[in-house]
Amino acid sequence: MSTFGTLFRVTTYGESHCASVGAIIDGCPPGLPLQPQDVQVQLSRRRPGQSNLTTPRDEKDLVQLQSGIEHGITLGTPIGLLVKNEDQRPRDYSETDLYPRPSHADWTYLEKYGIKASSGGGRSSARETIGRVAAGAIAEKYLKLVYGVEIVAFVSSVGKIKLPSYVSPPSQVEADDDEVVEDALSPEFVNLLKTITREQVDAHPTRCPHPETAERMTKRIIRAKESLDSIGGTVTCVIRGVPSGLGEPVFDKLEAKLAHAMLSIPATKAFEVGSGFRGTEVPGSKHNDAFGGISNGEDIYFRIGFKSPATISQAQETAQYDGTAGTLAARGRHDPCVVPRAVPIVEAMASLVIMDHVLIQNARKTAASHLPPITTLPPTMVKPTASA
Repeated sequence: MSTFGTLFRVTTYGESHCASVGAIIDGCPPGLPLQPQDVQVQLSRRRPGQSNLTTPRDEKDLVQLQSGIEHGITLGTPIGLLVKNEDQRPRDYSETDLYPRPSHADWTYLEKYGIKASSGGGRSSARETIGRVAAGAIAEKYLKLVYGVEIVAFVSSVGKIKLPSYVSPPSQVEADDDEVVEDALSPEFVNLLKTITREQVDAHPTRCPHPETAERMTKRIIRAKESLDSIGGTVTCVIRGVPSGLGEPVFDKLEAKLAHAMLSIPATKAFEVGSGFRGTEVPGSKHNDAFGGISNGEDIYFRIGFKSPATISQAQETAQYDGTAGTLAARGRHDPCVVPRAVPIVEAMASLVIMDHVLIQNARKTAASHLPPITTLPPTMVKPTASA
């Protein structure tokens, strides 16, 4: 479906080469100060053509706020926003009239719907994420204003080049002994999660905040680009200042909804929350925290894996729609690595998840606040009051 969320509902629309893309946002609280620049700042971080590490498609991605706002204040009614597609080149995709592109939705959309967009990826294109990023910027402003929530994502790997983050045992013998590992994450990386800012992330085109690693990533992406190839990577995101008590048992746990949101982003192939797979190597006596679970008021961090972009300019053996074997050399303007531009998309989806769960939790608290105080249950069953 094209709608995400329960109380803060976002519906995106548009294809990669249609007239415009955008979103309808339903459930935004009234009274939120909101200007186009609040949204534009994130769209500009997502836009193509930012450096020689991204697609050269020249889109300004200027947002137009169509409804739900008057005199810079949200009305509580649906917010409509759109971004025009200005640099369209459907002719770049004429070869897909004959050949479905490997690892794209060209063939599977035909199987599912019996019809597909004539150019680009249609709804499967990453251009669809413009609506998500715009909606996420609105959710993020509310979360920052009301709760002081901060959401920062950054590139943590490109190919096999990784930002240092883990404690490394001094020898292979000790590496095989899980009792030796004291922490899944290094103190330096933990401090990075606590202090990283978007300004630091954007200081380098790769959006990796570790200068030495960022330079190595740049060389790897350029090598892929010059070879008419592509490379994948990972994005790490930290959410600071999250109110405790968010998440709905049992199927809508907060980490489950974060996984849902992140794996809905195009090209994602993996998700891990907290110490993730590395945490399986650490004994419980050294891995447990005092309160457990999410959200407990502590920082939330997770990592998403993005595959290497499927569109490359190398000739690839494939088949026509009728099954006839052939060769496809794709044209068009594409990212050799998507992770630098994926950073604001990850932040946006994190914002949408937290915003939705905040509204759900607040609805529960408001409904309960109208009931008489609980006086008949054991103290261990009722949350202590501030004066207790």
